[in-house]
Amino acid sequence: MRMKVALLGAGGKMGCRLTDNLIKHPEKYDLALVEISDQGIANLAERGLSVKDRDQALADADAVILALPDRLIGKVTHEIVDLLKPGTMLVSLDPAAAYAEVIPLRDDLSYYVSHPCHPPMYNDEITDEARTDWFGGVKAKHHIVSALHRGPEADWAKGDQLARDMYAPVMNNYRITVEQMAILEPALVETFAATCVTAIKEAYDEAVKMGVPAEAAWEFLSGHARIEFAIVFGLSGFPFSDGAKLAIEKAYDKIFKPDWKQQIMSLDALKQSVAEITDSLQ
Repeated sequence: MRMKVALLGAGGKMGCRLTDNLIKHPEKYDLALVEISDQGIANLAERGLSVKDRDQALADADAVILALPDRLIGKVTHEIVDLLKPGTMLVSLDPAAAYAEVIPLRDDLSYYVSHPCHPPMYNDEITDEARTDWFGGVKAKHHIVSALHRGPEADWAKGDQLARDMYAPVMNNYRITVEQMAILEPALVETFAATCVTAIKEAYDEAVKMGVPAEAAWEFLSGHARIEFAIVFGLSGFPFSDGAKLAIEKAYDKIFKPDWKQQIMSLDALKQSVAEITDSLQ
């Protein structure tokens, strides 16, 4: 029997990615696309697809995918939760709303959270299409992380299959908790890593301003960054040079505040961050 899936936000940036993957499996999914924005409806029309009334799509759904901005998930889920039949699985694409507890919980519903890791830094992709599929889920293989936030253990398999199909091609689906997923994002990869990468770009810009040709600076930076990741994470089999170790030692305290881990990689900071993301402080 096909799973009846309602995809909310089906015509948005993320929604279109999931739509494109799920419509490849008509034998598995009876897909109801829900979209209210003119641009989103137009995006679906370009694919020869039409939208369905939200309440009609929800009434019979076995799974509801929330391809919505974090700040809207609390509002929307409060509107729809009473429309769902017992046993329906709510699927969120990001841990923030679940971790901030803005999604209403019903004892007879399941809650599954899944998020892509994106294509690995060190991979075996050989085609241009795959190597430039930065997000993954089109041509490039990638891993995903998922959590069965609420619901019977048997529903893990249901969520796992749906997640693998909507993010395909998927290598591994790593099972973790919602809190662990929130530690990864936003804390590790957005609050910290994305900020560091932004600062790296600013340092690159300064190097170019100082006269280094942009192309040379990019190739030098990107090549060294790849090696440095391999060294720091123990992949390379060799250490930093003595000169590099000295440079790191001298620069670390100039760049990072002594309490940066407490400010970013603590549960208190994480809860504050997800509350801001989901607007649940207001």
